[in-house]
Order: sequence, then structure tokens, then C-alpha cells
Amino acid sequence: MHQDAHEFLNFLLNELVDILEKESSAAKDSPQSSSPEKAPNGPVQPLANGVKKEPPVTLVHKSFQGILTNETRCLRCETVTARDETFLDLSVDIEQNSSITSCLKNFCSTETLNAEDKFFCDKCCSLQEAQKRMKIKKAPHILVIHLKRFKYIEQLGRYKKLSYRVVFPMELKLSNSSDDVDTEYSLFAVVVHVGSGPNHGHYVSLVKSHNHWLFFDDENVEMVEEQTLQTFFGTSHEYSGNTDHGYILFYEGLGGKS
Repeated sequence: MHQDAHEFLNFLLNELVDILEKESSAAKDSPQSSSPEKAPNGPVQPLANGVKKEPPVTLVHKSFQGILTNETRCLRCETVTARDETFLDLSVDIEQNSSITSCLKNFCSTETLNAEDKFFCDKCCSLQEAQKRMKIKKAPHILVIHLKRFKYIEQLGRYKKLSYRVVFPMELKLSNSSDDVDTEYSLFAVVVHVGSGPNHGHYVSLVKSHNHWLFFDDENVEMVEEQTLQTFFGTSHEYSGNTDHGYILFYEGLGGKS
């Protein structure tokens, strides 16, 4: 496969986190900060041996990081096991003639674990049938949604690009948060994959700046109408001349909740 924009995004964000954490650590270890910090009641004592410092919260974390809760309920004893995990973007499966809202609902839908996929329940001390689902516990300020357009097809023995039509709205409500409170977002950028397959193609992007949409194609930049984004939803027919499809969406939180 050619260089993937989603893989590059993950690499870039992780590299930025490493750089910012190293800069924060270096600043704390500098001579100016090495002396004991003065507090109203005397110097602050260093951490005791064995106490691990929490990594610094960087601008990347503040902007992109959210929290998912992975819940598994044993169908025998009804015990619910919950595990939190952080994320910087959400990768969602897509279907023909669907929308981002339906993709997110499917992402958080309940899955039954049975047969060879049974869950080991600590309370039952054995493998049991269970129900599993993901919940968005904390929504990020910037929500990045990756559409899984490249899928491995067993019959073909290779990856294939899914040109499915997936509508992405200008305004989005994330209604799957664990506190049942909608978080409102506004679309401000789209990465588009241009090409018929995963092994070749090109990436362009559209970015909203000062209430105007700009189209970026390498060194070429032009202003476009908002309705132009509809041409990147995808196609309802498998064989179509349009190979320009939305691949990564960037939504910014509007701050308020409804």
C-alpha cells in the first residue's frame, strides 16, 4: 500500500507527544527548576522512592484525547467489567448509503461474545457468553473520525477500497457519551483520498478558515463553496468515475452541551 494518511496522522501526533514530553521534562530538570520550590509552609518535598510521576498533559492530549469505556457484561452472573482507554481518533466501519451518525452508533453498538469468542469471567472463573460494547466516556475537544475505506477481502486475497457513500454533516452531535449528554461539533477539515484502490492514489484536503472553505492539492490552494464537500461523500454505485472520497474528518467541539 502507498503511504496512508491515517497512519501518518497517528505517527505525527505520537511524535509531537514525545517531543512535548521531552521538552517538559527538560524544563523541569533545568538548573532554574532544580532547586526546591518554595511554598507558603516551606519547600516542596520530592516524591518518595517508588512513586511514579504522571506524564505531562501536552497540547495534543488537551486537543485530541478522549476516553472510551469498554464494558463487558457476563450473561451468566450479570457482572459488568469496565476498562477505560484513551484515544486520539476513532476508526469506524462504513456501510453503503450511511452517515457518520449511523457509523458512530454502530461503533458503540452491543456485540455478543459466544462460541470461540467467549469472555473469561473472573467471578464465574470460566469462559462465558457475554455482551460487549464501547462507550465514549469523555469526548475530546477535537474529534477525529477515520473512515475505514480500505478493507481486506478474503475472496480477492487483497485490500479493496470501499467507495461507499457516507454523508458527513457540517454540524454533528455525539450522543453516545456515557452521561447521555450530547456534545456538539462543527466540521472544520476533511482529508480526501483520490484513487480507485489502496495501492495508489493521492490525498487532498479541505480546511475551513475564517468561515471560508479552502481546497489544498499540494502547492495549489483555492477557495470553494461549502456544498463542494458533498462531492466527497462517496458513491452509491460500486463502479463510478468518482474516486474522490472523504477519509479523515476533523470536528471541533463548540464548547457548550445541550
